[in-house]
Amino acid sequence: MKRGITLLILSGTLALSACSTPPTNAQVGATAGAVIGGVVGSAFTGSTAGTVIGAGAGAAVGHEIGRRIK
Repeated sequence: MKRGITLLILSGTLALSACSTPPTNAQVGATAGAVIGGVVGSAFTGSTAGTVIGAGAGAAVGHEIGRRIK
């Protein structure tokens, strides 16, 4: 469980650090949503599948919220 969360945080950090311009609100929202969704999915299911599904759903929701914030 901790390994999956750590991997998720590190991959999000790597993705954002590779940008030559500041991240957009949608990118920040997607990253934050993926991390939060992964943690919640892992906490509720205790499985890798729950973590991945939670991260995917969180990324989608976070992206949409970030895109609508000006």
